[in-house]
Amino acid sequence: MYEPIRTKSVHSTMAGTTSDFPHRSREEELDIQLAGHLAALLAVTDELRALAPSADLDLAAERLAEQVARLRSGRTPARATGTGPDSRPAALHERAHTLAGRALVVAASRADTAAAILSAERMDAHTAALADPKELSAAH
Repeated sequence: MYEPIRTKSVHSTMAGTTSDFPHRSREEELDIQLAGHLAALLAVTDELRALAPSADLDLAAERLAEQVARLRSGRTPARATGTGPDSRPAALHERAHTLAGRALVVAASRADTAAAILSAERMDAHTAALADPKELSAAH
């Protein structure tokens, strides 16, 4: 009733030729993920610095840039120069808290103590900023 398939399946031919394309190790994939989360956190931190400059945010941005450069083999991360469309301090602190949490999860699975400590510190700082209404109103 049906004609048999005469060619090999694409899936079976791909499974046998693993050397045709580069593969990354789990550690390399985690490095890429962690660098991405930290770079996004750096961008939000730069936005917060543009709204309400502070020594704490300056130091955090510097430390985040160092970690991203370390994970990207010395390449410096792009930096935000202005504020985005949703530049309310509360929204930025919430986004930064979420990004720091994601970075913490990846850093923990990668066993990167320095990045995990930095991420946890940033989570705490953004939690404190959200809890303090004076800090949020000072940015406007």
